[in-house]
Amino acid sequence: MKIATFNVNGVNGRLDILLDWLEEARPDVVCLQELKAPQQKFPLSAIEKAGYGAIWHGQKSWNGVAILAHDTDPIETRRGLPENMGDEHSRYIEAAVGGVLIACLYAPNGNPAPGLKFDYKLAWYQRFLIHARALLDTGAPVVLAGDYNIIPTDLDVYAPERWRDDALFRQEVRDVFIELLDQGWTDGLRSLHPDERIYTFWDYFRNAWGRDAGLRLDHLLLSPSIAGRLEHAGVDRHVRGRDHASDHAPAWIEISD
Repeated sequence: MKIATFNVNGVNGRLDILLDWLEEARPDVVCLQELKAPQQKFPLSAIEKAGYGAIWHGQKSWNGVAILAHDTDPIETRRGLPENMGDEHSRYIEAAVGGVLIACLYAPNGNPAPGLKFDYKLAWYQRFLIHARALLDTGAPVVLAGDYNIIPTDLDVYAPERWRDDALFRQEVRDVFIELLDQGWTDGLRSLHPDERIYTFWDYFRNAWGRDAGLRLDHLLLSPSIAGRLEHAGVDRHVRGRDHASDHAPAWIEISD
């Protein structure tokens, strides 16, 4: 099973790029973030024509998450994190696909930090940590895939010294990622490429793509019951180089049956 995550940065505006990549890469499951489309504007007919069933949680102009599954319909198990306390942001959706529980997340950016947006990010992650622990406790095979808006280590950013005070790289959010790993989750990409500099995001500004000034923000974490089945992991960097591309590239893992 090939499971991918892709912050598409506008599912309708970049639908051609998404469809081309689906045809080329043929992932079995795809988690999408930043749909930037209300619920009724999700391009379901085009997705179905490409051979994918879908569930999605849209939001006008901002956020939005979806799970696509090849030749089947994802079975939705959750929409939004528990204890959302009135949080109406479309940032989390969860489904069962092929015997694996797939969680798709789009975490808050949190900038500027410190500030209210950073406080919201940390509060959102506290709810996510509690839910992640609950998923682990089930013993089920689970993959947490999405745009975490966390740069985990110095190896995941082109110039660490420039990012120390950014909400993506502050120690508070790096500690969240450490806590997830301490719970028992496996970082799919890093576990197979422990010393490689890997990026999934290149800003539109300052020729970041041309300079390869990237960040690793998109992660796929595996529960212990499925981590042993991990065979391959990578990033489809070339997608970022296409005209009118998202500022993210798809990241993916492959697990054995």
